[in-house]
Amino acid sequence: MDANDAKSAFPQSLILAGAGKMGSALLHGWLSLGLPAARVGVIEPHPSEPLRERAKTEGFTLTPPAKAPDVLVLAIKPQMLEEAAPALQAYVDENTLIISILAGKTIRNIAERFPRAGAIIRAMPNLPAAIGHGMTGLAASAGLTPHQHALATTLLGAVGAVEWLDDESLIDAVTAISGSGPAYVFYLAECLSRAGAALGLPPAVAERLARATVEGGGALLAHEADTSPAQLRENVTSRGGTTAAALEILMAENGLAPLIERTAAAAQKRAAELSG
Repeated sequence: MDANDAKSAFPQSLILAGAGKMGSALLHGWLSLGLPAARVGVIEPHPSEPLRERAKTEGFTLTPPAKAPDVLVLAIKPQMLEEAAPALQAYVDENTLIISILAGKTIRNIAERFPRAGAIIRAMPNLPAAIGHGMTGLAASAGLTPHQHALATTLLGAVGAVEWLDDESLIDAVTAISGSGPAYVFYLAECLSRAGAALGLPPAVAERLARATVEGGGALLAHEADTSPAQLRENVTSRGGTTAAALEILMAENGLAPLIERTAAAAQKRAAELSG
């Protein structure tokens, strides 16, 4: 989506409830994409001095008047929902789209606390959203309009890629793959670093090699978007070579694939438990 398309899908008014790491990342993405700061209000009970300074220099409103916006984005801590909901009721009416990024809180959870909301979207972004390379899965309640669909796509697309889901229950699978997935990648880099040190490399050198390898591999995946990961793997694997020898271990019957499947299944199970 180019800047002009994005601007045409901006809300006329938006309230961000919660300006922690993910809320701040979203705010930065929206303003960078061109959302006029005058349309944005931020609710943060104890705003930090940097947030106060941002409000002054960038032009958004801290603690806006109690008036229902086009979009209310819930980015508070999930455990704070019960306490925060009564005060936030004043920012919701039948025309308000609520976008919740509260982990473990279902559309039903949100609807019970904001029964007047016009529509509700449950979103699961991930940590790379902080640098504009996030992946967000979205599921919506009944009654979402095409305009609201476009608003949500623009707002979450400001921090990375967006994937719409037909069934909210699939959010748990999104959590297992992209939500928790960055930690798996970081652990891969950690293991590669340890392996390098075990082979005799200085630990600092091994870590730099591991970091650069994971970063470069990810960049190549993004650059070669029309080529499947399997094909990319085959492209760098020479028959009888070193990579082939390593892949024999990783691709064994009890190798990496079943381990990742068990890993993702454990994360999905826990996500379902937290959603209650």
